[in-house]
Amino acid sequence: MSHSYFDNEANSHKSFELPGSKPHYNPDRPGQVEHIFLDLNLDISNQSYTGICKVALKPITTGINRLSLDAVNLNIQSVDVDGIPQSFDYDDTKLDIRLETATEAGKVIKIAIAYSVEKPQRGLYFITPDDHYPNKPTQVWTQGEDEDSRYWFPCFDYPGQLATSEIRVRVPSNMKAISNGRLVETQQDGDAKIYHWLQEQVHPTYLMTLAVGDFAEIEDEWQGKPVTYYVEKGREEDAQRSMGKTPRMIEFFSEKYGYLYPFPKYAQVCVDDFIFGGMENTSTTLLTDRCLLDERAALDNRNTESLVAHELAHQWFGDLVVIKHWSHAWIKEGMASYSEVMWTQEEYGNQEAAYYRLLEARNYLAEDSSRYRRPIVTHIYREAIELYDRHLYEKGSCVYHMIRALLGDDLFWQAIQTFVRDNAHKTVETIDLLRAIEKASGRNLLFLFDQYVYRGGHPDFKVAYTWDGDSKLAKVTVTQTQVKEGSNTDLFDLKIPITFGYTQNESKTFPVRIFEREQSFYFPLAEKPQFVSFDAGNNYLKTVVLEYALPELQAQLEFDKDPVSRIYAAIAIALKGGLEAVKALTKALKSDDFWGVRVEVAKVLGEIKLDQAFDGLVAGLQDEDALVRRAVIEALAQIKTKASYKAIKPFIKAGDPSYYVEAAAARAIGAIASVDFDEESKEKKAIKLLNNVLEEKAGWNEVVRSGAIAGLSQLKTSSEALDIILQYTKPGVPQALRLGAIRALGSISAGQTPVHLERILERLDGLSVETFFLTQVSVVVALGQMETIKAVAILNALASQTPDGRVRRMAEEAVQQVQAKSGSLQATKQLREELDQLKKDNQQLLSRLETLEAKSVSS
Repeated sequence: MSHSYFDNEANSHKSFELPGSKPHYNPDRPGQVEHIFLDLNLDISNQSYTGICKVALKPITTGINRLSLDAVNLNIQSVDVDGIPQSFDYDDTKLDIRLETATEAGKVIKIAIAYSVEKPQRGLYFITPDDHYPNKPTQVWTQGEDEDSRYWFPCFDYPGQLATSEIRVRVPSNMKAISNGRLVETQQDGDAKIYHWLQEQVHPTYLMTLAVGDFAEIEDEWQGKPVTYYVEKGREEDAQRSMGKTPRMIEFFSEKYGYLYPFPKYAQVCVDDFIFGGMENTSTTLLTDRCLLDERAALDNRNTESLVAHELAHQWFGDLVVIKHWSHAWIKEGMASYSEVMWTQEEYGNQEAAYYRLLEARNYLAEDSSRYRRPIVTHIYREAIELYDRHLYEKGSCVYHMIRALLGDDLFWQAIQTFVRDNAHKTVETIDLLRAIEKASGRNLLFLFDQYVYRGGHPDFKVAYTWDGDSKLAKVTVTQTQVKEGSNTDLFDLKIPITFGYTQNESKTFPVRIFEREQSFYFPLAEKPQFVSFDAGNNYLKTVVLEYALPELQAQLEFDKDPVSRIYAAIAIALKGGLEAVKALTKALKSDDFWGVRVEVAKVLGEIKLDQAFDGLVAGLQDEDALVRRAVIEALAQIKTKASYKAIKPFIKAGDPSYYVEAAAARAIGAIASVDFDEESKEKKAIKLLNNVLEEKAGWNEVVRSGAIAGLSQLKTSSEALDIILQYTKPGVPQALRLGAIRALGSISAGQTPVHLERILERLDGLSVETFFLTQVSVVVALGQMETIKAVAILNALASQTPDGRVRRMAEEAVQQVQAKSGSLQATKQLREELDQLKKDNQQLLSRLETLEAKSVSS
């Protein structure tokens, strides 16, 4: 069905739909699930548990005599309905109950299923210390999204069923158990403790959760409701630093969404080895413990703050208002991602929010250009988890912002509040959002959804500008370059504002309708403008190339109030190159008042191949903002000269307040040393320097040492660098560092000898059988970078064995990458061989010709 929206072959984008993809629909509903009650007894030491799952079901029709529940790899012991034993069939994926008495419409039946689970594969995870990681905490936690609740209890496992829920769980006395809703009671039971939690508002099965551990508990509150942070003991200060803004965020989102936080408490539990960044279980979010910041990490890491805002926003978008089917998941993920933008604006101002939106757009654009293009809403996939990509999150966020730009702030928030109020404790589809917008504003935005939601892609604009001084006319020509000449497919029809700016803070704005492949617009102006701002405010999701003269671009870079417009100007200036471009960018790197613009200027300065660009960048190493220093170091790494090596080296020797700056310096040292400076010792010195980092700079989340590993991986012909990296892929190495080392094996493989390439493949093959999600991802990333067809067998084996749909898809995509690379390498090799043969043949012909000439002379 998605092929009707766009032609993959015509636009050269890969298809999202892999072999085996098919349409997915919610199953027929035999009735309404009213309540789910889990009574569990955990045996943590044996990684197993026993349980009774009770489901209250209100049948829709009379005469139903079979029920089918989702239940994967559970040991089903018995099934009762209203206290009467029932016969059942179970095939390890579906539990089919044959009802002794057929249903009566509206008469609730109570199903009780006794079951046990040993070493669950998914859904519920036991985290325990082992020989390699003896200090790992003992924890149990669950993860339901997308369809993994069926791995830890029998259920109707799709988001269209909403029910209240209850969890009663027996755990060791020294542990806490946290779940949805409110704590009804705790009671001692010998050397164990029983926690009883009740969720009184309806929610889907994928949001039911349980987290067990010996946690420190940090108490906060919002309007009398408990706001609690659970972390490993000893990390209480990190918890406050990382999550302490939560009450203010609850206040902010309650006001913005027009609906007070709807649940009895809000808990955030940081758990070990979590397989996502965070998961918005109703009233109880689970977060990776890697989000906990120490004092130094907090200097230039706002990722945790954004993560906390994202998962909290889901309590409204996803938990209060629930998607009816996975194909509409953008409604919740797009808004949670856009809520990161909203919080950034609230906390840090308009420029920060504009830049955050640009970074979100770039994440989507990168996926669209290099991975695949798809409609945001599609029900054609293999597993629902495949939908959880940059289209769903970041493109979804951009769509919400475009709605806001079209409606204006007041009507946008009225529409959002109408949507939340009208659909609280209900399920929704995309059409419900359109209806709420129309109800609140009178606007029909189907045209926007048709272009950005129901089909793939975005406009790619090329904008040219000239000024006619005689007639005082500004001419702006806009081309949609995603459209082939003579074609009408893939066109966008949008009303976009063009602003003409003057340095005296004056401006004139004209909205224009862009709906053809190429259009020219003429604007009468009293005087020549200093600069032209296309899509003033940069509200539309797009790419844009500016073809203006250098003076207009310089003025835009200096005077445009919108940071994104200044960034577009900087990119266009860099493309022109030359000394004037370098001067303009160097000035901006020193004087622009916003760090985001300075970061982007540093990036493009590094791409200009002039000595003066180096001089401009070096000054940026003293920037007060760590994010700018990091960008400058990364730009100097592109220059790869003795001077850039010398400029960066002190950041490793003397250090920097920022972990990330030190890590960037370590990566850069490796990248620069990989170039031949006519100094044989340069590579050896770099290896020694980076090895010192590995031996001395253990710290928060292994950021700095992972940078050193990445630096070593740039030395692609060095067997010594490879030996060091291999050492850090062994079990027992801190996990974050080990994962970085595994990924680095792919990067360093390109220049290694066949013998060393075999060592890399052998190590990755051994690692590929480990079951931890992040290890599997790192192995796939490493193999995907390789240029040998031998990587394909390992990837295929991993794809066939992993239970995780994300890993499976990544592995299959990596196979395509490897085949393409090794295929092109094979073609290059063949051409080289053919060329060598031609040279030989040519030499033989020349020899014969010379012999013949000699004979003719002698005769």
